[in-house]
Amino acid sequence: MRKCIIYYYLDDDTIHIIEPRIENSGIPQGIFMKRHKLPFPDDQAKYYTWKDLNVAINLNVYKRVFRIVDCDDFTKRFYSNEGVSLNGPEGYPNDLFAHTRAMINMKQTPPDQAEMKNYLEVKLKGGRPNKALESFLDNDRKVLVFNILWEDKTYDGGDKYYILDYFLSDGKIEVKEINTQNSGRFPFPMLLKKQRLAKTPILTHCPGMSLKTEEYYGPQDLMCGNKVTIYGRECLIYDCDEFTHKWYQGNMGIQQSPLKLAKARPNVTF
Repeated sequence: MRKCIIYYYLDDDTIHIIEPRIENSGIPQGIFMKRHKLPFPDDQAKYYTWKDLNVAINLNVYKRVFRIVDCDDFTKRFYSNEGVSLNGPEGYPNDLFAHTRAMINMKQTPPDQAEMKNYLEVKLKGGRPNKALESFLDNDRKVLVFNILWEDKTYDGGDKYYILDYFLSDGKIEVKEINTQNSGRFPFPMLLKKQRLAKTPILTHCPGMSLKTEEYYGPQDLMCGNKVTIYGRECLIYDCDEFTHKWYQGNMGIQQSPLKLAKARPNVTF
């Protein structure tokens, strides 16, 4: 299937046909017919004019038939101004050659090689696009802060309180322990270092061994009364700070409602 463009010149009723060049088509392309008056196939003394042209018709050019499928806006306005109604546009039929060339020219790194390619580029001091730049510029230093409770059911467990920070710039989460005096426990500052927290983590022996997609916690999941699972620890979200209250009201139209715990909770200053 060869797509061409037909130009009709109103000043002298001449026609010019060109075929846009397609890479690796294997056939000569460019000017199909030089500009001149095109005679009718059955009457060489009669020539085509703009009144003989329309959309969705066949045009016989020296025994080569072209199907006119559409026209540009200027042509539509011209025919409308002359009171001539054009036929509706037609779509191109399926072109197997164009589909084949698109598949051949598609350059995509296989998923199992993408991670190694990025590693080699960074190792060779090469740059790579920062896809999270816009989110970082819009949400830098904006953190949603929640109070969470983990009811440890082990022998020497008990109720343990933490602060969960959700960083809006990159969607990562960190969980810090609230240490109290005379608790009888060794202070352990971080329950979870800053990272994206998966709802159902896929654990592998080495990074990159699994190609499955993980679903991560987002702001829509962090609501007072909901529970968040941190690598097997089911924690209850019972409160959040003032900035988090305002952020949910302004961005999601949600009113966070703190929970009243039966047991006393430690005093926390955000």
